[in-house]
Amino acid sequence: MDIQKGFFIAGAILGFLTVAFGAFGAHALKHKLSPDMLTVFEVGVRYQMYHALALISTALAYSLFPGVFLAWAGGFFVVGTLVFSGSLYALALTGIRSIGAITPIGGVLLLFGWLALIGGTVWNSRN
Repeated sequence: MDIQKGFFIAGAILGFLTVAFGAFGAHALKHKLSPDMLTVFEVGVRYQMYHALALISTALAYSLFPGVFLAWAGGFFVVGTLVFSGSLYALALTGIRSIGAITPIGGVLLLFGWLALIGGTVWNSRN
């Protein structure tokens, strides 16, 4: 499977899971979590959807601007989303506050993804 198709599929899977997690949070967790922890869960869902769409956009951009930067962007979006949103889900569901310490690592990876996406459009193999 080529990198473009892989990123597109990964983005679609993340999008699918976002809808499932959002429904789970809104219905199953609404009365089980404190309002603060429900908000934490919802932030994870929101950022997962943003980056599912970013990953799909990266896959589409790869056809216009192929190169290593966009490959790195997609990788950063995948890993960053798993770390960022995953740590927020774990924090909300377990209440173990120390899990939140890894959330910023995911955030930094997402920032790197956006920088790589910018780099991929500026310095691509078609210049």
